Amino acid sequence: MSILPASIEDKSEDSQEQFVLDQQISHLLRRAHQRASAIFLSILGEHQITPTQFFAMARLHEKGQLSQNKLGRYAAMDPATIQGVIRRLHERGMIERIPDSTDRRRMVLSLSPLGHKTVEELLAGAKRVDNEILGPLSDDERAQFLNLVKKVV
Repeated sequence: MSILPASIEDKSEDSQEQFVLDQQISHLLRRAHQRASAIFLSILGEHQITPTQFFAMARLHEKGQLSQNKLGRYAAMDPATIQGVIRRLHERGMIERIPDSTDRRRMVLSLSPLGHKTVEELLAGAKRVDNEILGPLSDDERAQFLNLVKKVV
């Protein structure tokens, strides 16, 4: 015999019946992220670059010199994450940190020659990663999926 009032017990049973893990967007996005990361590593893993490192380098390749703050915003990373990414890329000689000519307290980031070369080598592989991730979808579904994901993020 339950000690909960009937109205609470009924609501609890209803919510349990309605919750289906495989229909929860947070669960599906987590699984999609796992799949995307695995595909990224299978195609680009030999370069010893993580997805977050690649995305930061790709933004610098796209935008040129950026402050750490702007790179973090453009790459959609929080300050702690971008700081670690920058430190590791700098240690590997992929990016250069140059004092800002207008504010000596701020550093401007840019790809080093090695970073430019590495990004150029990775771009074709990155396109393969996208094609593999979206492989199960038709061209129309790919376009629709990308539009919907952009709307969510």
